[in-house]
Amino acid sequence: MNSSPDISTKLLDWYDVHARELPWRVSPKDLALGILPDPYRVWMSEIMLQQTTVATVKDYFSKFTAKWPNIAALSSASEDEVLRAWAGLGYYSRARNLKKCADMVVTSHDGHFPADVQALKALPGIGDYTAAAIASIAFDIPAAVMDGNVERVFSRLFTIETPLPAAKPIIKAKVAETLSQTRPGDFAQATMDLGATICTPKKPACMHCPVRENCKALEKSDPELFPYKLAKKEKPKRVGAAFVATSPSGDILLEQRPSSGLLASMTQVPTTGWNSRQDGDTNVHAAPFNAKWKNCGTIRHVFTHFELELTVWHAENVRSDGQNYWWATRENISEEALPTVMKKVISCAIPELFQKQ
Repeated sequence: MNSSPDISTKLLDWYDVHARELPWRVSPKDLALGILPDPYRVWMSEIMLQQTTVATVKDYFSKFTAKWPNIAALSSASEDEVLRAWAGLGYYSRARNLKKCADMVVTSHDGHFPADVQALKALPGIGDYTAAAIASIAFDIPAAVMDGNVERVFSRLFTIETPLPAAKPIIKAKVAETLSQTRPGDFAQATMDLGATICTPKKPACMHCPVRENCKALEKSDPELFPYKLAKKEKPKRVGAAFVATSPSGDILLEQRPSSGLLASMTQVPTTGWNSRQDGDTNVHAAPFNAKWKNCGTIRHVFTHFELELTVWHAENVRSDGQNYWWATRENISEEALPTVMKKVISCAIPELFQKQ
């Protein structure tokens, strides 16, 4: 049997018992007591969870909501403050859009997220998936929520052989057909939890799955074959150099990246002009100023569209008063808006620095 109501009922019954405890989530038991989800916390979690694991997001979510407990507080923060708090979470356009969205909700919606999918999509940083997730989870509006977990669960349930991403509209139609009209938020979270804990990419725990009797992939094929995906293109590889300069007292020389492009407005040590389309110089002669530079080796970092290898140079006892630079103490370096790639660079030159924090 593969009927949609049957799948929905089984998923919700399973979720009522096995729902994950997450800091932004209202449990089924609390919902039954009349405790409603906070749209601000739902939105914050969904933005952070884009391209980022639940385990990583938990600490950042707690830090953000402690510092800015509501949309008005976040709107009052500067973009630089938000970027510094976001440092290390990656995909920094999310942080800039977080601030823009907070401002728009405060100025255009009287500080309240709109309970409408189309109105949500008009806000900065909110696309189809995030709008559906907020509408469904925060406002119990029946909307087909699609993430990697949902795609995997439904491609297996219905043996959808069209490869992703072409399969997305087919899967979305199946989700819309199956979702609970009375508990759409719980249904979305139940499906995501199932994909995260049981219907996993490798070695799914099919014997513990509440909808195993409905799963066509388990009946006719190998669930691990789904979803079908086109072969990924190999990412281009870029190279460059980064220069870690320390003062006589051990402070680290930093600068701000340009206000547009990759890692816009984030903090870095001086580097050569690499980006996703071109290499930068790796030679010590490309250093921003003369010093006794020592080669510390290389670091590698993977961005969405390319891989980067940076040769790291380190110079000690540097004195520089350049207008575009500033010095950060070792004690306060964690407060800077350093992306992960720059933490790797600095750690290559000063291995013990971030280990102490």
